[in-house]
Formats: sequence, structure tokens, C-alpha cells
Amino acid sequence: MKKFNELPYERPDIVAIKAEFSAQVEALKNADSLQDQKRAIEAINKINNEVDTASNIASIRNSIDTRDSFYDAEKAFFDEYSPEIGDLNFDYYTALANSKFKEELKKEFGNQLFTIAEYRVNSFSKEIIEDLKEENKLASEYSRLVASAKIEFDGKECNLSQLSPYAESKDREVRKAATEAKWSFVAENEEKFDEIYDKAVKLRHGMATKMGLKNFVELGYLRMQRSDYTPEMVAGYRQQILEHVVPLCSKIRKKQANRLGLEKLKHYDVPYFFNTGNPKPKGSSSWIIENGIKMYQELSTETGKFFDFMTKYELMDLETKKGKDVGGYCTFIANYGAPFIFSNFNGTSGDIDVLTHEAGHAFQVYSSKNQKINEYFWPTYESAEIHSMSMEFFTWPWMGLFFKEDTEKYKYQHLASGLLFLPYGVAVDEFQHEVYERPEMTPAERKATWKKIQNKYLPDMDFDGLEILEKGGRWQLQSHIYQSPFYYIDYTLAQVCAFQFWTKMQENFKEAWADYLSLCQAGGSLSFLQLVQLARLKSPFEKGTLEGVVANIESWLDKIDDTAF
Repeated sequence: MKKFNELPYERPDIVAIKAEFSAQVEALKNADSLQDQKRAIEAINKINNEVDTASNIASIRNSIDTRDSFYDAEKAFFDEYSPEIGDLNFDYYTALANSKFKEELKKEFGNQLFTIAEYRVNSFSKEIIEDLKEENKLASEYSRLVASAKIEFDGKECNLSQLSPYAESKDREVRKAATEAKWSFVAENEEKFDEIYDKAVKLRHGMATKMGLKNFVELGYLRMQRSDYTPEMVAGYRQQILEHVVPLCSKIRKKQANRLGLEKLKHYDVPYFFNTGNPKPKGSSSWIIENGIKMYQELSTETGKFFDFMTKYELMDLETKKGKDVGGYCTFIANYGAPFIFSNFNGTSGDIDVLTHEAGHAFQVYSSKNQKINEYFWPTYESAEIHSMSMEFFTWPWMGLFFKEDTEKYKYQHLASGLLFLPYGVAVDEFQHEVYERPEMTPAERKATWKKIQNKYLPDMDFDGLEILEKGGRWQLQSHIYQSPFYYIDYTLAQVCAFQFWTKMQENFKEAWADYLSLCQAGGSLSFLQLVQLARLKSPFEKGTLEGVVANIESWLDKIDDTAF
């Protein structure tokens, strides 16, 4: 394999792909033997991997430099044609669901392939291909808008990620100014943010009704392949967060205010945990990677080989630079069996969180890349986030490499922040349910809806009169709401599972790691709750799970003298 920047890229010949794909679907339908069907499935997997490989290389290079006109055009090409590939896969999954050798194929590949086939068929219609193309364009338009931020601050031109260190400044006035600068960008572009989302909501609702569904909530759950839980179960889970987590979060925030010598936290104080300053990595990006190599070599044989592979082939782009898209992600270049990690290091503890979180995703797909079928490379989203969030905790014994004398401070902030995230995570989910249940809402009504939900789950938030936030615009920088509808409760479900791994590793690290490794190697071969069971964890939906998790965390936090930090 070559290094990432040397990998060849060629735009796929869609006409040829369609012809070959259709021929293999016909071969699958008309096969007279199990072996013939398996050969057709293998050929279809190969075609999908070819397209995914090209699409991911183009997408990564586009996000590394959104100003590159060549890859911007290639990204637009895939936005245009990926729904047509979805159409081909619709035919494939339909044929698979009707296979005369279904039971034999289940023995070969497991039941999950047929669950995936059912959900893919039920979440797609040839009628909505043009709508899906438009949805992709809107998602890309949102990315370009966010990446376009050029904010003059501290004598520099900053993007949104580059403002983050200022938002954690010891100087309260700097924190306030940086936070206001960020939200000024949103306020200045409010009409554009509203327009993109309004179009997306109406488009998605229209797709759902074309398919005979009541609204996009139903279609969204089908898309996310939520085969073993329902909106009602999610609503019950959100209620548990409200009862067991929100009160503890208020307690944690009160302690934070006391540490900072403040009567009450303002929104710009929230990211600043300690009067002595937040913990930061004690070196440069290259120094972080050097210590990351040591950490993953010592964690396990498997992680050592994995991280060597990532560094040898330069499968990470970590530093913030002009023209680069915001955020962080991990993707998979199938034909090379290569994960890729994208992020925006900015000198905060978030750099280490990215190194562990996205590496958790990458390690999982690296561990399951030899699954027989490409549907099993990744699990469903909420399962995938277990790997990333749990890796953040499995690497705790090595945090001293990065934070030195601030290691315990980092652990306190990391654990507390994980808990503090849960109410925000379920607020994003409840907001999306309300939006898609009432797609006729105006932008102003959506903001009012967010404000109502936010007040319920984040009752201590004080926006200090900042208009865009006071009226309910905070969600507009949450990219998932625009680009991956209903993908957010997943983080909270996974966080509850990761907290369970955190408890287990304190009791027996070796056993906890063995369970984690089994989970990673299983990839997407099982549903969410089946994977939770495989890892010997409790379902987040089960009554008592959340209460027990929260009690363990509260006990640990209470033993720490946070005033010493």
C-alpha cells in the first residue's frame, strides 16, 4: 500500500458500474445454487468497495482543503450519483431478501445481513432518488458555510476550530469575546443556516410521505437501522436522563462555579473548568503522535500493530489549517483496508480526545476489515460510538504521557464532561423528533422549540443576553442535525456503555479489554443490543442501568478534591 497522499484516484465510470451491478443482481436472482449466489454477492461487494474507495478518497481530500476545485467537483459528483448507487443496492437487497437460499445464506453470513437488507429496502424508493441528490447537496452546502468562517480575532484570521483555545482562556474577557465572535458568525449567517435546514426538513418529510410513511421520524429510524429499539424506548431513556443525570449535572456545574469564584456560570464560562487553567497537552502535534505510538504499543499487541499501520501510511490529517473543513471523523478506504482519521488539533485537551475517540473508530474497523461482507465492516452508529468512547477510557493509564502533572485534572474533566454531555445529547434528539413531527414549523418556531427543550435538560445555562443563543439558535452549529438526522442519541447510548467499560476496567482491566476486543472484531455482524450483550454490558434502555452508572461516576467524582486543581 502507498501513503494516503499517493493513493491513486479515478472517478468511477457510473455507466459501466450500473451495467455490471445489474448483471450481478440478475445472477443473484437466477442462481441455481448457493455457490452461484455467494459468487454474485462477492462480486456486488467488490463493486460497492470500488465506489466507496473512490468516494472516500475524494471526500477526505475535499475536507482537507475545501478550496481544492478538483475534489470539490468530485464531491459534487458523488453527491449527484450516490443515490443512484443506492438504487442499485435497493435492487440487490430486494433480491437478497427474496433469495431461495435465504436460510443457507443466514448460516453463512448471519441474520444481521437480512435485517440490514430489510431496513435498506424499506428506507429507499426509486421515487426519491432526485430528492436524495438534493439532500446531499444541502449537506455539502452546510459544510461549505461552516468552513467559510473567517473571523478576525487576536490579530489573526481564525476559523471556528481555531477560536476554541480562546474559549478556554484563563482571562474571562477573552473567553467571552471568543465565544461571542463564534456566535456572531452564526448570527450574521442566520438566514442562510435557516434556509438550508428549512429546505432539508421539508425535503425529508416529502420523501417520507412519498414512501407512504407518516413523517420523517419513521424514515429516519429505518435509515439508522434501529431494529431493536423504538422512538418510545428512546423517549423513556430521555426521561431517565432527566431524572438521574440532570440533577447531578447541576451539582457538577455548581462546583465548577465555586472553583472559578463565580456566583453563577455564564455560557462562556462553561468550557473553562479550573481556575488554574484547563489541562492541555504538553507538546506539539508531532509530539502527541509520538506518545500515541508508545501508548498504543503498550495498550495491546493489536493496538500496536494498528497504530503502526496508521502512522506508516499517513492515514491521519490532524492539524487545523486554512480551507480545512471543521470537526473530526473516521472513515474507511475499503480496497486498502485502511481507516482514515481527520481532525482539527487546536492545542486543547480535545486533541487527545480526538486521538483516542477517532482511533477507537479506526481500531474497530481495522479489527473487522476481514469480515466476509462489507455490510459488517461497520456496525450501526450507536454501536460504533461505543468503540470510540470506550477507547477514551481504555487509554486513561497513559494520559500522563500527554498531560504530565495535570493528568488527574484531565481525568476529572474528562469523566465529568462525559456525564455533562448526556443532557445536551438527548436535547438534540428530542429537538429532532419535534421538528420532524411538525415539519411545517417556521425557523422562528424551531428556535423556540429548541429553547423550550434546552431549558428542560440544561436548566443552568445562562446566555448573558447574547441574542442568537437567547432565542434558541445554539443547535445551528451541530452538524449532525443538518447532515445526519437522528444521529445523536447514538452518542449518549454509547456513552452509557462506555461508562460501564470504565467501571469494568477499574475492577479488571484485562477482562474489560478482552470484552472490548470481541466487540471490535464483531464489527456490524450483530444489532446494537446484541453487541451490547456480546460485550457483557447492560442495555441503556433497561431500568436501573443509568441510575447505577451515574452512582458510580458520582462516587468517583466526590472522592476527588477538585479545589486542588
